[in-house]
Amino acid sequence: MIIGVTATGNNLNDSMDPKFGRSQYFVIVDSETMEFDSFENPGVSASGGAGIQAAQAIADRNVDVLITGNVGPKAFSVLSKANIKVVTGASGTVKQAIDDFKSGLLDETDNPTVKAHNGINR
Repeated sequence: MIIGVTATGNNLNDSMDPKFGRSQYFVIVDSETMEFDSFENPGVSASGGAGIQAAQAIADRNVDVLITGNVGPKAFSVLSKANIKVVTGASGTVKQAIDDFKSGLLDETDNPTVKAHNGINR
């Protein structure tokens, strides 16, 4: 299974980023081998549509499950249409979040967890 995790850095030992659309990085992990790749979130500095851009980038990487802190409605819609399971409420390091998911400590969400435009500071 391919798992995407929002992160503050580009490896397994970096902290999870609780934001989805404006997370700094995505770490993409093969849950069987724990081999990983990472990339900067293309939505992090977007003036608008950050969640949609981030969701499309995750979908383009053939991710099966996304682990994050929170996800908004537009991003959730894109992820759902791409058949990507969304797991929210995770914390700790990227590795800890994956271990928690594999151990059954984290559950898939059926709905967005924040309102639209949650990541924009006004």
